[in-house]
Amino acid sequence: QVQLVESGGGSVQAGDSLRLSCTASGILLGGYAVGWFRQDPKKERDFIGAINWSGRNTNYGDSVKGRFTISRGNAGNTVYLQMDSLKPEDTAVYYCARGKYNSDLSPTRDNYDYWGQGTQVTVSS
Repeated sequence: QVQLVESGGGSVQAGDSLRLSCTASGILLGGYAVGWFRQDPKKERDFIGAINWSGRNTNYGDSVKGRFTISRGNAGNTVYLQMDSLKPEDTAVYYCARGKYNSDLSPTRDNYDYWGQGTQVTVSS
């Protein structure tokens, strides 16, 4: 069964940190770009950032640049989203997605083929 599973979400205070994990089963993340997105129920799904197949290149959305960091695990099939200095406006469901290509860090949702079910992050002021 092909699955991407996000974990690590929860409820925190403004200024706190969280680390989300994206783990794959049935498919490989190694060799592909991986992106993170988030969605508030009242808004569209927004691009947070992406990492290329090697982990050497990343691309971030303006709203999280300097606060969030995407990295790849050594085993290759896990990708992390480190979120620091969290703000109430970061509250959303967070999704990871596997890119169709190895180095395309595009924010376009159509460039990603497999998606997880999401994990809730709630930041209180």
